Amino acid sequence: MASTTTIATREEADRLPVTGLLALAMTGFLCIVTETLPAGLLPQISDGLAVSSSLAGQTVTAYAMGSVLAAIPLTLATSGWRRRTVLLLAIVGFLIFNSVTAISTAYWLTLAARFFAGVSAGLAWSLLAGYARRMVALSQQGKALAIAMVGTPIALSLGVPLGTWLGTSVGWRWAFGIMSLLTLILIAWVLAKVPDYAGQAKGDRSPLPQVFKTPGVRPVLCVVIAWMLAHNLLYTYIAPFVAVADLADHVDLVLLVFGVAALVGIWVAGKFVDRALRRTLLLSLLAFGLTSLVLGVWAVVPSVLLVAMATWGVTFGGAGTLLQTALADAAADGADVALSMNVVAWNSAIAGGGLLGGVLLDAWGVSAFPWAMALLLAIGFLIAWRARTHGFPAGHRLSPGQAFGH
Repeated sequence: MASTTTIATREEADRLPVTGLLALAMTGFLCIVTETLPAGLLPQISDGLAVSSSLAGQTVTAYAMGSVLAAIPLTLATSGWRRRTVLLLAIVGFLIFNSVTAISTAYWLTLAARFFAGVSAGLAWSLLAGYARRMVALSQQGKALAIAMVGTPIALSLGVPLGTWLGTSVGWRWAFGIMSLLTLILIAWVLAKVPDYAGQAKGDRSPLPQVFKTPGVRPVLCVVIAWMLAHNLLYTYIAPFVAVADLADHVDLVLLVFGVAALVGIWVAGKFVDRALRRTLLLSLLAFGLTSLVLGVWAVVPSVLLVAMATWGVTFGGAGTLLQTALADAAADGADVALSMNVVAWNSAIAGGGLLGGVLLDAWGVSAFPWAMALLLAIGFLIAWRARTHGFPAGHRLSPGQAFGH
């Protein structure tokens, strides 16, 4: 009887809290869709607010700026608060500011609402990885993070097409209104299924400079920037890039291939993140780099381009899990602060990819993209390769001598 009880207790401990983790995934999904929604609705937003398309496009920029500027200070300011309270605060921010966007008739009010929606996203992104890790035992942290990140590739592949369809079907204001309705559902979901945890006591909080100087943190952040710059350089300008293969009218198909492949990448990362994080990350960077070279030579061939999109999707799908696990492991008790730095690095790379891609597009055209990506990925690979002791250590995450924050 005692043996049976012990086995049942162990099975209960080993069972992942999938419903709660999926609530975190839904939060990430809302972050991404809220960010990308205007991209598919620019003509309607432009007409509705009586501004040019370029000014309507600044609603995306305002959101990204809100995330970059708010992530670190808000994470530090709320580090002592109950964790579910902070998560709900971020989600309620989406509810409020998407609702304001839906009813606003003034451009500057809309822009302000988008900025503060980005602020909410910055706070949410700094929470999600640490929250997922805290919900499970140390041995399950990688798998838990993979589940919590599943909303990202779904949103990336479906966000713009979803926004375009909603805008055409019900109007752009209702598209944002529907996001608010989804947020109400998420609030109830979090209250029902996501456990609460205490914040950090004041004496236990790691100062920002100390966390930044922790061995391993800076190499991981540098890899984040190099990898995401390469990714966003192409992702931002995917429409003109696939046009060279006569796929300009099938961007939705290309994004679907990418999104499905990214889901596979999340599964792969979840399977190997604990026992072979370093090897999986290096192989992902190498595969993406080789894919860039293939695109540099054969991007005009539709079949080759679609296979390359799938390979790229697999490597990108696991990136969030691998990088955030490595960063949280390196930072230990300063994981939340380090993950807020990740939000800044990630969103800066989104903006930087758009800027760099625009320069390359004007100067040399889309043919320059693959070679610039290959260079960035080579830099990221070299940094990750050298960070063998701190940042991306070899072997199993749970090997003796490694201590992680929880």
